[in-house]
Amino acid sequence: MSTIKRLRRITGEQIPEKEKQARADQINELRRRIETVMSRRPHTATAHPPAHQGRAAELSDLVQGEELENTYGRFFVAHSLHSGSSYHGRRCISEISALDMNAAALLANRPDLSRFHCGDALFLDTETTGLSGGTGTLVFLIGIGWFDNERFVTKQIFARDFSEERASLKFLTDIVREKRFLVTFNGKVFDVGLLTTRFILNRLPDPLSGFPHLDLLYPSRRLLGHRLDNSRLSTLEREVLEFHREDDLPASEIPMRYFNWLRKRDPRLMVDVFEHNRLDVISMAALAVHLAEMTKCDPENEQTGHHDLLAVTRFLLNRGYYTDAKKLLDSLISSEHPMIALEARKKLSLMHKRDGRWNEAIRIWETMLENDPENVFAAEELAKWFEHRAHDFHGAINIVSGILKSSRLSILERDALTHRLCRLRNRTEYTNTE
Repeated sequence: MSTIKRLRRITGEQIPEKEKQARADQINELRRRIETVMSRRPHTATAHPPAHQGRAAELSDLVQGEELENTYGRFFVAHSLHSGSSYHGRRCISEISALDMNAAALLANRPDLSRFHCGDALFLDTETTGLSGGTGTLVFLIGIGWFDNERFVTKQIFARDFSEERASLKFLTDIVREKRFLVTFNGKVFDVGLLTTRFILNRLPDPLSGFPHLDLLYPSRRLLGHRLDNSRLSTLEREVLEFHREDDLPASEIPMRYFNWLRKRDPRLMVDVFEHNRLDVISMAALAVHLAEMTKCDPENEQTGHHDLLAVTRFLLNRGYYTDAKKLLDSLISSEHPMIALEARKKLSLMHKRDGRWNEAIRIWETMLENDPENVFAAEELAKWFEHRAHDFHGAINIVSGILKSSRLSILERDALTHRLCRLRNRTEYTNTE
């Protein structure tokens, strides 16, 4: 807006008739040009979905489910039951329904989960109108699942339009009250926060507030991230569970499918969305069991490679399960993989050092130096022990002087060792003068 126009708006001065007419002429000219351009475009018929024979297809014709109603209105719920003998990838459903709750408590870093039963778990995955979140993002499909003895039940709560959201959330609330903890994949960052927003906007109490939560994304990264390109659920399905989806709908296309559904009400648009969501829920259950089995610390399990066992060890140490971690490290120090054995010796020696078991720690460091005289870690740890525990400065000087001859030292390592050697020599001179 020009300065003159701003002044006229402030003072209330009327626009001269000559300027009004000039502006109207400009608008008319623009309309004429647009009409000219549009007239040159070839006429194309509007595409419509193929007409159904007889009556229009209903959602329940293509998706197993039914319309339900509660105090807040109507909504649609799809449901399926997976028998114990069926498979999801290489996992049998009967195996999936046997989640070890002590392991689940470890995965979630919540000891209170060990008091629950696997049937208390509610697996949850949502489909939304966008991935950015915020108050304008609708959760239109809520996929939930739970164990029923050796079977696995899935239900999918579908808000067929925005007016059905409140009724859908009320139905979810009734289900949550029957369970005791939640299992998601990246739900702490996305699903739960978004649902909380929707409960607030609909003036409903949030049943998920304070609900115990196992988010599988974090243990998946720690236990399996070392051998995967990424930690997406689709990657874990393919590489870990050996489950391969056929003609799966990309998650990025799901919001547009729902918007098209709102315009056309064609149930064929939503079939793939329901299937994608259902498989996500089952995959979470299978992944939870797989991760739980990895933490059981069985070095004799041939299906668990040594790299995976080392990842489990790191996970156990991070969670404070030192006894189980030590059991694994004892088995890994004799691994046929040199790097695995080396890493295991490092971690095990530091555990002995922390616990004051100096003889065991020294034995490991000496073995590491025998195998590799240029092992900086073992040399530094032995030098520390000679200096601070045995007060044998000459012994520490001999070790540091020896490792400084190595050609594999980085600049930082060489500077640190040189500084240590100077300090040791100064302490020796000071001791001698006394």
